[in-house]
Amino acid sequence: DGKIDFTPFWTAWNVLNEKYVSPNGKISDQEKVWGAIQGLASSLGDPYTVFMPPEDAEIFAEDIKGNFGGVGMEISVRNGILTVIAPLKNTPADKAGIKAGDQIVKIDDEISTDFSSDKAIKLIRGEVGTPVKLSVAREGESDLLEITVIRGNIEIPTIKTEIKDGVFIISLYSFSAVSPGLFQNALREFSESDTNKLIVDLRGNPGGYMEAAIDMASWFLPAGKIVVTENFGEGEEEKIHRSKGYDVFNNNLKFAILIDAGSASASEILAGALQEHEVATVVGTTSFGKGSVQELINITSDTSLKVTVARWFTPNGTSISKSGLTPDVEVKITREDIEMGVDPQLEKAIEILSE
Repeated sequence: DGKIDFTPFWTAWNVLNEKYVSPNGKISDQEKVWGAIQGLASSLGDPYTVFMPPEDAEIFAEDIKGNFGGVGMEISVRNGILTVIAPLKNTPADKAGIKAGDQIVKIDDEISTDFSSDKAIKLIRGEVGTPVKLSVAREGESDLLEITVIRGNIEIPTIKTEIKDGVFIISLYSFSAVSPGLFQNALREFSESDTNKLIVDLRGNPGGYMEAAIDMASWFLPAGKIVVTENFGEGEEEKIHRSKGYDVFNNNLKFAILIDAGSASASEILAGALQEHEVATVVGTTSFGKGSVQELINITSDTSLKVTVARWFTPNGTSISKSGLTPDVEVKITREDIEMGVDPQLEKAIEILSE
C-alpha cells in the first residue's frame, strides 16, 4: 500500500478548531483525539471492536471483576440497534421483566437506538437504589414497554444445581474464572446422585472465558477431540483447541443442553462442541451468534482498545457468528408460559431423556 495521506484529517481538525461553536464549553484537544480513535474503530463495522476513553475503560474494568452498581444485563449492538443479550439471573433487570432480545429504544427518555453498548452501560449504571427507566421494543408487542429498574449491587451468579423428575440439572449463568471448578463440583454431585440423566441449562448465559468452556467440554469428550477452532484471518495459522480428555462419563449418560437467544459466546462453544460430537441433545431456540474473540489492549495507561482478534468455529467448521446454533429440538417459550410459571423447554428435555 502507498502511504496514507493525513492531510484531509488535519484540514478537518483545523476547520473544527476555527469554526465550531460548542453549546457547552470548549472540547479539549485530547477529547477530540479520543473521538477520532473511536471513529477509527467504528469504521471497521464490528460492534465488538471499540475504543474506550478513560471513563469507559474504568467501567469495563469493573465489569470484568464482576461487582458493580447496575441492573444486571448483558447488552450488545445487533443490526445497528442496542439489544439485550440476556438479563443475568435474579438481578434487578431479570426481576423487572427484561427479556433476551429486547431492543432498548430509550434510556431515561434519551433515544438510545444508535448508542454503542459502552455508552448505554454508562447511562444505565448508577448509584445503587436509584431508578433507571428503559423503553424497550419487544417482539410480538406493538407498543413500547416502559420498564423501570432499580439499580442494585450486581454480583454475577455462576451456577445452581437441582434434581427434578429424576433428572440432574446444572444451570450455568456465566463462564468466569471460577466456573470450571464450580462445574466440576456440580458434576461430582451428579455422579453421586442416583440418576444418569443430566441437563446443562445455558439459557440466558452470555458467555465469558473460552478456556472455561473448553475445560467443561473436556468432561464429556475423549482427549484430542476438537472443541473449538480459532481463526485469526487470512494467512494466519488456525489454533485448534482440543479436549483435555477428563471424559469421565460412559455411554449410558443421557444428556441434554438448553439454549436460547440469550446463550452467547462461551455458551455456544460448549453447546456446539457437545452437539456436534453427539454427546448431548440441544433443546430450545437458536442461540445469539457471537462467534468472535476479543483482546483488550491498553493504548495509554487509562484508555484501551477492545479488538476482535479471532473468529471461532465449531468442531465441524461452522461459524456461528451469522446465525447462532440451531437446536436439535426446537421448543419456543411464550409469554403465557412465563406468566404461568411453566417451562416447556425444560419439560421437553426431561421428556427426551426419559424416553
